[in-house]
Amino acid sequence: MLKKEIFILAVESSCDDTSAAVFKNEHKLSNIVSTQEIHEVYGGVVPELASRAHQQNIVPVVDQALKKAGITLQDLDAVAFTKGPGLMGSLLVANSFVKSLSLSLNIPLIGVNHMQGHLLAHFIKDENQDKSPDFPFLGATISGGHTQLVKVTNHFKMEVIGETLDDAIGEAFDKCGKMFGLPYPAGPEIDKLAKEGDPKKFVFAKPQVKNLDFSFSGLKTSVLYFLQREIKKNPDFIKENLNDLCASFQYTAVKILTDKIKKASQQTQIKTIAIGGGVSANSGIREKLKEEAKKRDWKVFIPPFEYCTDNAAMIAIVAYFKYKYSYFSDLTSTAQARFKITEH
Repeated sequence: MLKKEIFILAVESSCDDTSAAVFKNEHKLSNIVSTQEIHEVYGGVVPELASRAHQQNIVPVVDQALKKAGITLQDLDAVAFTKGPGLMGSLLVANSFVKSLSLSLNIPLIGVNHMQGHLLAHFIKDENQDKSPDFPFLGATISGGHTQLVKVTNHFKMEVIGETLDDAIGEAFDKCGKMFGLPYPAGPEIDKLAKEGDPKKFVFAKPQVKNLDFSFSGLKTSVLYFLQREIKKNPDFIKENLNDLCASFQYTAVKILTDKIKKASQQTQIKTIAIGGGVSANSGIREKLKEEAKKRDWKVFIPPFEYCTDNAAMIAIVAYFKYKYSYFSDLTSTAQARFKITEH
């Protein structure tokens, strides 16, 4: 018989953020995130530095999460970790740490698919979010490493109906941001500058890809060749047109994404749309989806900013549903750098 109150500690360490969260059922009690700033110097995540920082951060982050939740290790009913996908060295830190907790406390161990977490984050209950999408819904996972359209039939039945053939949307933001001379990560800075620019000032290529799949490498190449031509004429072109460049690039990237979501909705006849992943924090995408929702009678679910980037709360909510169905892992469960959203 399932207890009325289930306390779960979840730890996330798939990339460069160390995070721990404590949940009581689907309610968030704490969600602590330690962000590694050292990678900004290198213009991208350095895997070895990331895994070393996780080792330094994991104990204080877990300690803070438990204290904020007002519970102790002995109150826990289960512990969870991100099984994948992600950087192998980073994943192994939480994997090893949480296995040790499970063994020492003699409580269930739950391995969680990171990508499922981005979509099921909509089921977290807290002061900012109390409504969740009805099944089935269309999920769009948009981040630095992934761009996928997923038909979600229930908590653990997911079907990928479209995905990127090359760059993910977040990757395109970072690469084009680098061309514009912006620091890493470039996505937030492009979003900020785009608000002051003209989205129709410059026209960039929108790759024509069959079915519901995406391509963002063509957009990146279009921006590169455009800049090379203009800089030959005017070496200060980027500096003089930065806001308009950001606005035009963001407009094109958002259109590529939303055009595919519209097509997927028409094909599946599903009008409930939920987005997740770091790029779901982008204001252009949020505004465009709200605009389309009014036109097309969609129900659109956009996560609070806290649940957009990598965080342990989204791992905890998946773990809670897995606990309910007794989907437990054993001590042989290991991290997986590549891990499809359909896998557990």
